[in-house]
Amino acid sequence: MSRIGELPISFGSNVQVDIESSSVVVKGPLGILSMPYKCENISFKITNNQDVLVSREIQDKLSMSLHGTYRAILSNMISGVIEKFTVKLVLVGIGYRASLLGKGRLDLSLGYSHSLLVILPSEVEAEVESKKGSDPKITLSSIDKQLLFLVASKVRSLRPPEPYKGKGIRYLDEEVRRKVGKSGSK
Repeated sequence: MSRIGELPISFGSNVQVDIESSSVVVKGPLGILSMPYKCENISFKITNNQDVLVSREIQDKLSMSLHGTYRAILSNMISGVIEKFTVKLVLVGIGYRASLLGKGRLDLSLGYSHSLLVILPSEVEAEVESKKGSDPKITLSSIDKQLLFLVASKVRSLRPPEPYKGKGIRYLDEEVRRKVGKSGSK
């Protein structure tokens, strides 16, 4: 039994949830998100015009695995149209720089012989903070949590943090496990 899937999802009066035959559409003050679903055994019901319940009719393996997943995705959609999700990335390394070239284009200098240009989806907004004496920070924000973390992981994969000096792109609160380097010959 999915404990997360059984919990109701509450939403305020400024959010509208529409349940269609093969998708759920959430409209809020920040935008519109939709989630298609394919499992016929999962159903969505609105109760009291304030709660959404996700339920399954039969106890097969597919329905049980998707029950909590659909509930979590729908909860993130409702939270996203009320308040944007944000991810902060830090560029750690000498000469690592980031800049915005217009809207949706991120130019990264990560120690390669050339700079890297990252084209962001239109749903993701970026801000770059570069202060002298501190590492550059990139703030990505969006109402779609899945898309936001996908973009953040792709940007991080351009230069993941290495374990010896800790250089690379990391999340703001990420702890990098450091290894001890070679010891000199005696």
